[in-house]
Amino acid sequence: MAEMKAEAKKAAAETRKMPLKTPSDLGGNAVRDLTGALNELLADTFALYMKTKNFHWHVSGPHFRDYHLMLDEQAGQILAMTDPIAERVRKIGGTTLRSIGQISRLQRVKDNDADYVDPEGMLAELRDDNKDLVQRLRSVHDLTDEHNDFATSSLLDVWIDETERRLWFLFEATRNT
Repeated sequence: MAEMKAEAKKAAAETRKMPLKTPSDLGGNAVRDLTGALNELLADTFALYMKTKNFHWHVSGPHFRDYHLMLDEQAGQILAMTDPIAERVRKIGGTTLRSIGQISRLQRVKDNDADYVDPEGMLAELRDDNKDLVQRLRSVHDLTDEHNDFATSSLLDVWIDETERRLWFLFEATRNT
């Protein structure tokens, strides 16, 4: 019985190491490069989603309703990016994120665990995070162009536009003049 369990454990371990056989005309280096870049982007997207929801839940003050609704809309838009990013990784033959721990190791968006952040601070922080995300999206777009991954490039075009819109709204909401 112990021998059968050991064999099953060994077979499971070998299966986890097996490369995916997803058909793709992208070369191995392209799959590796794109998978790495998209997984970092996915981690950033989850982190930005969580931060946006955090601020949505905790915003207060005279503009509460407007900010609360805007942040909820933006969080939904950010969350909607996650599945297509992960599925794109799988379509090209890569593997994607598996845990919150992996997200925390890959994310470049800084968490905000403060007990209180004033509304202007929240919006300014999200504005800067979305500005950084636009730059990262463009960087991944350059990589997809380099590897002729036009399907991912097309998705990135939409996400860049959506992120620029969020950035614009956050910028306007934080303007003093």
